[in-house]
Amino acid sequence: MPELPEVETIKNELLPHVKGRTITDVEIRRDSTVRDTTPEEFKSCLIGRRIENLERHGKYLVFDLDNGGHFAMHMKLSGSLWAKASEDEVPDYVKAVFTLDDGTKIFLRDPRAFARMWLVDNVCEITDKLGPEPLTKEFTSEILAERLKGKNAPIKSVLIDQVVIAGIGNMYADEILYDAGIDPRRAARGLSKEEVGRIHKAIKRILPQAIASKGASVQDYFRPSGEEGMEQFNFKVAHQKKATCSCGGPIVRIVVRGRGTYYCPNCQK
Repeated sequence: MPELPEVETIKNELLPHVKGRTITDVEIRRDSTVRDTTPEEFKSCLIGRRIENLERHGKYLVFDLDNGGHFAMHMKLSGSLWAKASEDEVPDYVKAVFTLDDGTKIFLRDPRAFARMWLVDNVCEITDKLGPEPLTKEFTSEILAERLKGKNAPIKSVLIDQVVIAGIGNMYADEILYDAGIDPRRAARGLSKEEVGRIHKAIKRILPQAIASKGASVQDYFRPSGEEGMEQFNFKVAHQKKATCSCGGPIVRIVVRGRGTYYCPNCQK
C-alpha cells in the first residue's frame, strides 16, 4: 500500500504537471472507483475546472479546484498515478484517465481496484478524521506520548491507526520500531518516556529518508514517471523474508492484529 512517503512523492512529482492546468476530459473505466456520487456527476463537476494545487493529507491526495471545491483520492493497496502523453506508455489496470489542457494525461493505475475518488466541499471532511501529520514541527515527542496514552493495543497497531497518526502504514511502522528497538507487540500504554522518544526520533528519520528515496516499490507502487522508488533497498526488516539482521539473528515474520509484521527478536526485545 502506498504510505506517506509514496503519496508525498506522487504529490511532489505530479504537482508540476497539474498545477494551473484545466481538466478537459475525464474517463472512468471502473464505476466503483468513484464514491458518494455517480461517475457522470463526478465527470461533469471536474471537466472545465482548473487545478489550483495538489496536497497530501495522510495517505490522501487532494486536488484543489478553482471553484473552491476539491476532489480527493486514496490509492489504497495498489494505486498509483502516471503522468504521460499517451496511453501507449502506460501499463494495464488503468481505472481512470484525466486529460489536461496541455495534452498531458493522468492515469490512475490500480491492479487490485481498491482505489477511491470522490468530491469534497471542504478539506476538513478528510483532515478532521486524521491524526497529526508526523513530519510537522508541531509533532513532538510529547504529542506522540499523548497520542499513545492509555492505548492498550500493540504499538505496531497504534502506529498504523490513521486516527492516531496520519500516514504511517505497515512497512514503515516495522522500520520505525526496528530503528527504535521496540518489540511491535508491546502495549503502547506501557512504553516509557525514553522509548516513546526513540520512536519519535525514528519517525522523524525514517519517513524523510523514504521520501528522499522516492518511496518504496515493493509491489505495485510507481512514481508518476513510471519509475520505481528506491527505499526498499534501505529496509532493515520490512518485507525481509528469510533474511538475517545485521546483528546476525534472523528476521521473523509474525502477525500483529491481523497485519504481517517483520522484526528482529534480538534487536527488539
